[in-house]
Amino acid sequence: MEKTTSILHPNANRLFWGSCLALITTAFSFSIRAGILPQLGEELSLSAEQLGFINSMWFLGFPISMVIGGLIYHKVGGKAIMQFAFFAHTIGIIMTIYSGSYTGLLVSTLLIGLGNGCTEAACNPMIADAYQGVRMSKMMNRFHMWFPGGIAIGSVISTFMSDGFNIGGSLLGGGMSWESQIWVILIPTLIYGFIFLGQKWPEAKVEEAATLSGNLKAMLSPLFIFMICCMALTAISEFGPQQWSSLILEKSGANPMLILALVTGLMAVARYFGGSVVKQFDQTGVLLGSAVIATIGIFLFSTQTGAMAYVAAIFFALGVAYFWPNMIGFVADKIPKSGALGMSIIGAVGMFSTSIFQPIIGGWIDTDKAEAAAAGLTGDELELVAGQATLSTMVAFPAILIVLFTFLWFWMRKRNQTSAAEAASGQPASEL
Repeated sequence: MEKTTSILHPNANRLFWGSCLALITTAFSFSIRAGILPQLGEELSLSAEQLGFINSMWFLGFPISMVIGGLIYHKVGGKAIMQFAFFAHTIGIIMTIYSGSYTGLLVSTLLIGLGNGCTEAACNPMIADAYQGVRMSKMMNRFHMWFPGGIAIGSVISTFMSDGFNIGGSLLGGGMSWESQIWVILIPTLIYGFIFLGQKWPEAKVEEAATLSGNLKAMLSPLFIFMICCMALTAISEFGPQQWSSLILEKSGANPMLILALVTGLMAVARYFGGSVVKQFDQTGVLLGSAVIATIGIFLFSTQTGAMAYVAAIFFALGVAYFWPNMIGFVADKIPKSGALGMSIIGAVGMFSTSIFQPIIGGWIDTDKAEAAAAGLTGDELELVAGQATLSTMVAFPAILIVLFTFLWFWMRKRNQTSAAEAASGQPASEL
C-alpha cells in the first residue's frame, strides 16, 4: 500500500483525472479527425495535398505551445495554460464543424494542436509536482496511457459512426456525418473543463525549478543534452513504424486497423502498470528493456507476414509503450531543476523529431519501391518487399537506443554510488 506522503497536493487526484480527460481530447482529435478525412475531402472537394496540410497543422501547433507553455509555466501557472487549452480545444472543434472552408480547417486544426500542446505543457509538470517517488512515475505512466487508449477508443467510435459494425448480419451504426463525429471530441473537453474549474495547482517541489535561470542551467547539463538525443530516437521509434505500418502491412495479409487497435490497446494496458515496472527496474532499466523489445518488434515487422504480423505488433507495442512517459518521468525525477520547461522541451523534441523524419521515411519507401521495381517485382509483392525493406532500415532507431540506454544505465549507477558516498560523508551531492 502506497504511503499518503507520496501525494504532495490535496486535490492531486482531481487534477490528475482532469488531465486524463484532456489527453483523451488530444487522442480523439488525432484518431477521429483521421477517420473523417475521406468525408472531409469529398464533401469540401479537397485534394490529398490540402488534407495533408490540414493534418500538418495538428503537429505544428503541438510543439509550439509545448515550448511556450514550458517557458511561462511558473510565471502564469499551469491553471492559466489549461484555461487556454480549453479555449483552443472548444473554439477549434466548433470552427471545424462550421467553417466549411479549407482556410477555416487550417485555423481550427492549428487551434486544436495548440490546445493539445498546452495539455502536455501544463499536466506533465503538475503531475511531477503533485506526486513524488514511485507514485509520480506510476501516475505519469497512467496519464500517458490515455493517448494510445484514447486513440483506440476514438478509432472505434469513428468506425462505428462512419461505417458501422456488422453483427450477426445486421449493420449497427454507420452513415453518420463527419460533423457529428467532431461533436464527440467536445464531450471530454467539457468534462475536463468542469473538473479543472476553480482548482488550485501545486507549487514546484524544487525551488530552482520555478525559475527560468534554474531551468536553463539544468538543461545545459550533459545528462539533459544526452536525454534530448535519446528523445529524438525514442519518438521516431514509436511514431515512425506506427505512422507507416498500415500502408506497409496492408499487403502482408494483416488487417492494418486490427494492428493499430492491438498496438494502441496494449500500450494503454502496459502504461497502466508502468508504476510497478519502474519500481522494479527504475526508469533507466525500463528504457533499456523497452529499446531491446522495440528492436525485436520492428525487426519482426520487417520480416514477417500474415498472422506473425500480429506477434510483431505485440512486441512493438510493449517496446514503445514506456518510451514517452518515462523519458519525461526521467527528466522530472533525475533532472528536477529543469522544471516544467525541461519536460516541455523533451516532449517538443519528440514531436519535432517525428515531423522531421516523416518525409525521410517517405523517401526511403520511394527508393525501396524503385529498387523492387527494378528487380522485376510488381503489384502487392512490390509494395510488400519495399515496405519491409523500409521497416528494416527503421530497426536502426531502437538499436541505437540499446547502446545509448546501456551507457545511461552505467552512468546513473555510478552517479547513485557517488551520491550515496557523499551523503555518507556528509558532503553535498555533486551537481549534474
